[in-house]
Parts: sequence; C-alpha cells; structure tokens
Amino acid sequence: MNQVILWIMAAGVVLGGIDRIFGSPKGYGKKFEEGFFFLGPTALSMAGMICLAPVLAKTLGRLIIPAFGLLGVDPAMFGGLLAIDMGGYQLACSLAQNPLMGQYAGIVIAAVFGCTVVFTIPVGMGIVEKEDKPLFAQGIMIGLMVMPVSLVAGGLVCGLSLLEIVHQNLPVLVFSLLLLLGLKKAPAAMIKGFTIFASGIQILITLGLVIAAVTSLTGLVIIPGMAPLEDALAVVASIGIVMLGSLPMAELLTRLLKQPLLWLGKKCGMNSISVAGFLVGIVSAIPAITMLKHMDKRGKVVNVAFLVSAASMLAAHLGFTVSEAPGMLPALLAAKLSGAFAAIPVALLFTKGTGAKASAGKTLENSSTAGETA
Repeated sequence: MNQVILWIMAAGVVLGGIDRIFGSPKGYGKKFEEGFFFLGPTALSMAGMICLAPVLAKTLGRLIIPAFGLLGVDPAMFGGLLAIDMGGYQLACSLAQNPLMGQYAGIVIAAVFGCTVVFTIPVGMGIVEKEDKPLFAQGIMIGLMVMPVSLVAGGLVCGLSLLEIVHQNLPVLVFSLLLLLGLKKAPAAMIKGFTIFASGIQILITLGLVIAAVTSLTGLVIIPGMAPLEDALAVVASIGIVMLGSLPMAELLTRLLKQPLLWLGKKCGMNSISVAGFLVGIVSAIPAITMLKHMDKRGKVVNVAFLVSAASMLAAHLGFTVSEAPGMLPALLAAKLSGAFAAIPVALLFTKGTGAKASAGKTLENSSTAGETA
C-alpha cells in the first residue's frame, strides 16, 4: 500500500510540475509550488521540537515513566498529547518502552488527539467569529466523542489487540473526558487554557530552534543531548517532497468529487460551502476553519467534528508519516478516515432540525483549497 501511495504522490508531482511549466493554467502548478512554500512554516513549527525531543524525553522520563508504569501504560502515550508534526512523534518514540507503541502514539494518537489539543482548538478559537465559538466547541465535543473509533481502527491496523488499545489509551480517554466536561461546563476557561498551552509549546519550539541554530553555527553546545538541526531539517525536506505531489492530487480529488459532494450536502441539509469544507479540511485545517463563517449552522458543527480526526490528512500528516514512519501510513489513514466519517452521521444527528437556509446562496465555487497547512 505504501508504494501505491508513493506512486500516486509521484503522479501528483508530474501533474503539478507539467502544469507549472505551462504557466499553471489548470491550477495544479500553484499547488505544486505550495509544496515548497510549506517548508518554511513546517520548519518553524517542528524543527525546534525535533531537536529538543531527546532532552525532553530524558527529563520528562523521570516523571512520566514511573507514573505511567503504575497504570501499566507505555510512557510513549504521553507523546501523543502533542501534534504529530510538532514533536509528538519524536517524543513518543523517545519515551517508548515498546517501539510499536511509540509509533502508534506518535503517529495515530498525535495526528488525531494531539493535533486537536495543540493546534485545532487554540487556533480555531482564535479564528472563528464570536458567534460561532459555541458551534465550534460543539463540533470539537462531537469529534472527541467518536475519537475512540480512530484510536481503535489505527491500533488494529498497527497489529495491536483491542484490549491493548483500550488499556494503553486510558490516559488519553480520561484526558478527553475532562476536556469534554470542560468544554461543556466552562468553554471560555478551557479555550483560554489551551491557547496558553499552545503558546507555551510555540515558545519552547522557538527556543529549541534558536539553541540548535547557535550550536550548528558556532559549535557551542548549550544543551547537551539535543538532536542536530540538520537532522530536523532533513525531516522537513522529506515532508516537502511529499507535499509537491499531495497538494496537486488533493486539488484533483476535490474537483472530481465536487458534484457527488454537492448532491450529498443537499441530502444532508448543508450548503455547498459546508460540503467543500470536508475537502479543504483533509488538506489543511486553517482554510477549512476560515470557511466556517460562510457555512450554515449545521455545516459548521459537522465540519469541526470532521476536522478532529481528518485535519491535514492528505498534506502535513501524510507527508510526515511517509518521511518518518512509512510503515505506519495504513494505520494513519485508517484512523483518520474512520474517525472522520464516524463523526459526520453523529454530528448530523446532533444538529437535526438545522439546515442550509441562511446560506443557500453560497456555492462551492466560492471556496478555495488554499495552500495553508496545519
């Protein structure tokens, strides 16, 4: 399966490259270019954490390993609290007692739960309109409710047993339950807390990048044990290569599925912008979130619930997994697709009675699969 996906990405590279040679008349060349534009933001968001991961694992390990050991849970699960491309994978693998559990936590859990906690919630609540914040919180809650579908599907594809998956995910499930209760009872305080947490992570990543860059330039070792910056940038470059093909292919997929999804949106009582949000979200969470203001109420909730699992599946997360752990690609796709498509009917059920009346005039053509990435 890995080779099939890599060949599909290679076809996307050819599609985007040829279109760019002729001036991008079909738009695929622009997507091809975005693969390189992605390198800078990716390096800023993850290089520092990759460099710091060995040090953090050694420091946190003194607390995490005994605490998780009391529950019989692999300490790798702690790494899943960070996004896959913000150090979650490296931290999980560094803490892991079982290498398979490190990959499961660092790829599957970090791409769903970690991404939601560190990225989707704080960034989303900073972008959405004030009147849409309750709908955003409702969508997050629904997405977290069905998140066990993602965790189980990804774990089974990894080769873990159902009992192992449930046992190892106890800290994640407890944390999710607390998050659900917090979003229900005190959404403003919870969002503020996660915004502060995300800002703290960003500061830590920046400090790691600064220290690693100084070490690379001068040879001065400020923090012993840090990974070289060149190794971190090699990971970023590998992701960028995948993005050269994944963005043109995602654009092609969007165009091919436009009419079927318009039909599906009509049947589900959502406007066409809401339907377009699904296609945009699997490429990047940010443009999908910015589109919420053009969606009807039902579409807003359903899209946010969908994003909890699906965010950045065909771009950043796919590129990272192909680069760092290609053998985990089937597990990543199984987790994200199962959770995303389980969230849709549940969200539709919770929003029964709302519809697309207010935004009926919006059309799919007004939307864009902008190349911003999570």
